[in-house]
Amino acid sequence: MKEYQTITEISGPLVFAEVDEPVGYDEIVEIETPEGETLRGQVLESSEGLVSIQVFEGTGGIDRNASVRFLGETMKMPVTEDLLGRVMDGSGNPIDGGPEIVPDERRDIVGAAINPYSREYPEEFIQTGVSSIDGMNTLVRGQKLPIFSGSGLPHNDLALQIARQATVPEEEEGGEEGSEFAVIFGAMGITQEEANEFMQDFERTGALERSVVFMNLADDPAVERTVTPRLALTTAEYLAFDKGYHVLVILTDITNYCEALREIGAAREEVPGRRGYPGYMYTDLAQLYERAGRIQGREGSVTQIPILTMPGDDDTHPIPDLTGYITEGQIYVDRDIHSQGIEPPINVLPSLSRLMDDGIGEGLTRGDHADVSDQMYAAYAEGEDLRDLVNIVGREALSERDNKYLDFADRFEAEFVQQGYDTNRSIDETIELGWDLLSDLPKEELNRIDEDLIEEHYRETEAETVQAD
Repeated sequence: MKEYQTITEISGPLVFAEVDEPVGYDEIVEIETPEGETLRGQVLESSEGLVSIQVFEGTGGIDRNASVRFLGETMKMPVTEDLLGRVMDGSGNPIDGGPEIVPDERRDIVGAAINPYSREYPEEFIQTGVSSIDGMNTLVRGQKLPIFSGSGLPHNDLALQIARQATVPEEEEGGEEGSEFAVIFGAMGITQEEANEFMQDFERTGALERSVVFMNLADDPAVERTVTPRLALTTAEYLAFDKGYHVLVILTDITNYCEALREIGAAREEVPGRRGYPGYMYTDLAQLYERAGRIQGREGSVTQIPILTMPGDDDTHPIPDLTGYITEGQIYVDRDIHSQGIEPPINVLPSLSRLMDDGIGEGLTRGDHADVSDQMYAAYAEGEDLRDLVNIVGREALSERDNKYLDFADRFEAEFVQQGYDTNRSIDETIELGWDLLSDLPKEELNRIDEDLIEEHYRETEAETVQAD
């Protein structure tokens, strides 16, 4: 352990100190103030004779007389299966009044990249109970599927719904009731009110029993925000690859995380990139997102749902833009649909799950899942286009066929997307609902569905049956 009293500058969340020996990047630091308070930090940059340290608790109370101790190790997360059911702060310390954590081991929070050769391709269905995700943008184990939202939209309600409802259907069929499914919830920069809502919902629904919660609040130091997701992902990797759990990691809000990166970059006087964000933000986000996946020969998996609020609802903003390059699709929470009172307000048209085709089909979900999804997507898109035409020429000017597509779009939003935050639909219920909606269209319009499936599932109306007779 090396100790110095050589602080030369304090700038925002950073402390600069002179050293006479090499100091490792990411090394943990303890700073003791003249009043005897000990603060923790991490080496952000190390050059000959000078280091910059980011202080997790903030630099308040630190002056040039403070002592700096370099501990010779990087930050580690104490991991154990007993973390399930616990609530931690953004630095990994218990805040639920429970006992101290007795870890099985302590793991470096940076983690180890999964060797591409050892990765197993994601193709196993995760049921969230939300029709617009399960039916139209299916989530699979090992995928990273972000939620793109905006300020004031109910993305937190959607996140909580997924956290308490998500299951692995095969495990349930085996009688284990999803017992090997765990949720890691990492909150960054949220308000105390939001934190209270999260905890009340976790406790009310019993979801906390299979969850580990990390809470970084808005008034906590910004530097801590850069650590919180890494603690969460280190815990997820341990539960998945050492203990065999299928782990769903929900990270909210990635925008707050990126704002912390920008604040630290400004304190370091770095040359800014797009809109003032660091030029290395793409690499930094990739270090988080790419920790999702499956490893050959290991039972468990890490699946990620990062949530970000797009500043100004602009999906070309650097945060959603870079996230879209790294992840395998996105779920859009839409302001117009929210204004109609639809819950959850997911717009399926710009939403996408690039791995959906590999996660649905025989043995994974019902065999008609892909066909029904494709047909509903096409019908809803046509109905949405016709709404623009109605605004110009009026509904009376449209053909009977066009009016059926308009009706389909209305019913799709009112019955398929709309389900509330407490309704948990199985994949069978979701597809049956899809058939109910598609049966309002003439049979000849169902050109994306196999004829045998149409004969088996299409529900003709009484009028059509009489006409056929």
